[in-house]
Amino acid sequence: MADRTETEKRDLTKDLAAAVRGEVSSAAADRALMTMDASNYRRVPRAVVAPRDAEDVAAALRVCREHGVPVVPRGAGTSIAGQATGVGVVLDFTRHMRRIVSLDPAARTAVVEPGVILDDLRAVAGAHGLTFGPDPSTHSRCTLGGMIGNNSCGSHSVAWGTTADSVRELELLTYGGERVRAGRGTGPTGAPTGLPPRLRDGVKSLVDAELALLRTGYPDLPRRISGYALDALLPERGTDLARALTGSEGTLGVLTEATVRLVETPAARVLAVLGYPDESAAAEAAHTLLPHKPMTVEGMAADLVGSAAGLPEGGAWLFVEMGGASPAEAAARAEALCRAAAADGTTGHAVVTDPAGQRALWRIREDASGTATRMPDGSEAWPGWEDCAVPPARLGPYLRDFRALLAQHGLRGTPYGHFGDGCIHIRIDFDLLTPPGIRRFRDFSHDLADLVVAHGGSLSGEHGDGQARAELLPKMYGPELVGLFGRFKDLWDPAAGLNPGMLVRPDRLDDNLRFAPLPGRPLPVEFGYPHDNGDFSAAVRRCVGVAKCRNEKTAAGSADVMCPSFRATGEEQHSTRGRARLLHEMLAGEVITDGWRSPEVHDALDLCLSCKGCRSDCPVGVDMATYKAEFLHHHYEGRLRPAAHYSMGRLPQWLHAAAPAAPAVNALARTPLAAVAKRLAGIAPERPLPALATETFTRWWWRRRRAAPPADGRTVLLWPDTFTNHLSPQVGRAAVRVLEAAGLRPLLPPTAPLPGGALPQPALPRLRRPPLCCGLTYVSTGQLDRARAVMRRTLDVLTPLLAAGRPLVVLEPSCAAALRTDLPELLADDPRAPRLAASVRTFAQTLEDFAPDWRPPRLDRPVAGQTHCHQHAVLGDAADRRLRERAGLTGQLSGGCCGLAGNFGFERGHYDISVACAEDQLLPAVRQSAPGTEILADGFSCRTQLDHLGDRPGRHLAEVLAEALGEADA
Repeated sequence: MADRTETEKRDLTKDLAAAVRGEVSSAAADRALMTMDASNYRRVPRAVVAPRDAEDVAAALRVCREHGVPVVPRGAGTSIAGQATGVGVVLDFTRHMRRIVSLDPAARTAVVEPGVILDDLRAVAGAHGLTFGPDPSTHSRCTLGGMIGNNSCGSHSVAWGTTADSVRELELLTYGGERVRAGRGTGPTGAPTGLPPRLRDGVKSLVDAELALLRTGYPDLPRRISGYALDALLPERGTDLARALTGSEGTLGVLTEATVRLVETPAARVLAVLGYPDESAAAEAAHTLLPHKPMTVEGMAADLVGSAAGLPEGGAWLFVEMGGASPAEAAARAEALCRAAAADGTTGHAVVTDPAGQRALWRIREDASGTATRMPDGSEAWPGWEDCAVPPARLGPYLRDFRALLAQHGLRGTPYGHFGDGCIHIRIDFDLLTPPGIRRFRDFSHDLADLVVAHGGSLSGEHGDGQARAELLPKMYGPELVGLFGRFKDLWDPAAGLNPGMLVRPDRLDDNLRFAPLPGRPLPVEFGYPHDNGDFSAAVRRCVGVAKCRNEKTAAGSADVMCPSFRATGEEQHSTRGRARLLHEMLAGEVITDGWRSPEVHDALDLCLSCKGCRSDCPVGVDMATYKAEFLHHHYEGRLRPAAHYSMGRLPQWLHAAAPAAPAVNALARTPLAAVAKRLAGIAPERPLPALATETFTRWWWRRRRAAPPADGRTVLLWPDTFTNHLSPQVGRAAVRVLEAAGLRPLLPPTAPLPGGALPQPALPRLRRPPLCCGLTYVSTGQLDRARAVMRRTLDVLTPLLAAGRPLVVLEPSCAAALRTDLPELLADDPRAPRLAASVRTFAQTLEDFAPDWRPPRLDRPVAGQTHCHQHAVLGDAADRRLRERAGLTGQLSGGCCGLAGNFGFERGHYDISVACAEDQLLPAVRQSAPGTEILADGFSCRTQLDHLGDRPGRHLAEVLAEALGEADA
């Protein structure tokens, strides 16, 4: 049977490749990437096709019909009900069919292909003062085809409605190959236009026979997304076939082109934030704000928002956006709304006019679909019932009953969402791993469906039914109308070839759960995974698929890093989500069958820069750098490693050994022998070898200290990291100068434990002992046994010295991040590790915490450059920004990653991607800076990348301040 299945799959792939000009693949990696969307469900496809145009779609459908294989159209895969997963052929529209065919500002319409990303359309329309009204939180990566398939909404639906309100005409292909041009209106016979005769006559007959049912069977509410919108075919509603097909989840036809309506966007927007005692009070108040014509009425409670700045007093808040022809008009409308709301019992309000402040608050809302997947105690929460909608005036009572139902089933969740439209989002802490938990999930789903219907609501208010809710549609519509849905499906798709198991004759809501094939017990792993109870599977499960890592552009004013390799390649497998999906399938063992030895997972992780950006930018805190290190450890266990792992992974050893011969080594690096050395070491031929310091920072330190012992002051331990010590000693010398000027007493740790935790003395340099090390290069190459050994030695030396509360000042951000996170997570069994991690400070943090009264020299010039990706992800840069401000260094540093990323950009085969990452943000920011701008780059990798690719060198902030103080001691 297995052999026959493989043969059929090969024949299908061969025939598709012969018929389709776009890419066709049945490779394990490509299929694994499509097994899941952002839902609880998983279905394994046979093949993936990336069509180039409508003719490719037609050809793919023809081949699939001949093979009797179903088809699932897919956009960005951010659907939350399972409708973007499939067992047949997945049509991936994100690769090629992304054209904005035309845009007519006068008519306020645009013609788009299904793979167009919403933000791309909004950017083009924005040049004409227009926008596409619906804006789900995934607007930076979701596609128009996916939005039309799900009838997506977003936070502005109180002003501009759902996607169905914005669709004018759809071009589709049925599974049978019929071409459809669906719009509004009828022909001479009273049938919808744009249909082949079979469909034209069938649709008219069906509607004519069921007029009474269509007029009485649908609830009247703004967020009714569930089921087929067959009432749009009523003559009094204009026989709007395009509207009826919107939200059909790819079960009736495959969209190839759409004409959509655009709306005029206000010249100015202001955000009013209204505080309420609790979420019930906010829910009760939301619909009362609608007469003020707001653009949004979004609700969030304290358990989701946390300690966000800029919020008025309260336990829950409504985010109400008001527009106007000018900032003054928008602000006046917002103030008027706040006054009116105060009369109904707000606990306070704030009017946010600053665009940056508005973006910061909206980011909380947009990240909620990810952040809500973890409860405050760290336990997991899942979608499935995150978007029911009731009439807005019923939201308060519904929410109280909903909370009571949660308590009755012993479940927890954090509601938020589109309160102005009566739509609630929530992730609930279902146990979807055990049979009793799954039974509770099923029982709760049935009870909640009854509750929603009792309040006159819709099972889906935004994300569609998919597999998550379609089984329960009879509760909402009754068997007669659901039967009509089935007849409509059979009319359009008699072979049941389009997205079977969704919406009509659906799979059970507890079938195909994506967790079912995962290991039943934790795997033996190296890292502690403290936020996932030591369970690597739970860590991988963090990725829920909302795909923020698939952002192709960084938002204006954002310092986000994630995901540089995806932005460089545009390939799903090189996104954080793609890698998490492959790891999930590796654990499942069905599609990826080689476990830790998997070449598919290795190839996807090969272009991960280990920038750690996902650790902070991913809404659920996926930490792909750690997962990569874990994978590499197991992948190469007992096997020969790549040359780069031996050369750059063990860089601290090589640099320590080469230090006495630095001049000779530097001379050899300028001869033809360097090319041979790079080839043997696995180093990219395009990369110059960095010059070794002829005097290391530590040797300079001991020479200086013997000549002039440091002055009194509060002692801080200055960490002599490998990069500063051997490659950038000028940074260390500058830091000493600044720290001493601030009244601090920097000391270097010894290379071995001293009796009683004594501080190192001038007579004890012992420079030929192996140096202390944070373990970074060993971790990044997955040499975790060696990393653990060097980290334990570091703990042995530093623990006594840090007992008095001394900070450990680390100048290299990547080393600081390793000591702060990698060390305690790799040495989870050592109680000393968290104490050392807590002592780590950056250069700026040290000055702020331990020399708060020191005033840096004023430089009064602009800055450009980049915040180190590890600092952004792990350490934060708030202290750096405040220090720059006090020194008169104005301007913002860019986000992203420099692309060199330690060993990554030096490794053979990575050069082009490394350059592409640098060209994403760093190099353009430097090129565009004015003459006299200070180029800041605290990381050695960032400075090296600028040296290799730019014409303006970067410096560590310590160097800039030290220069302003005067010459450091020689």
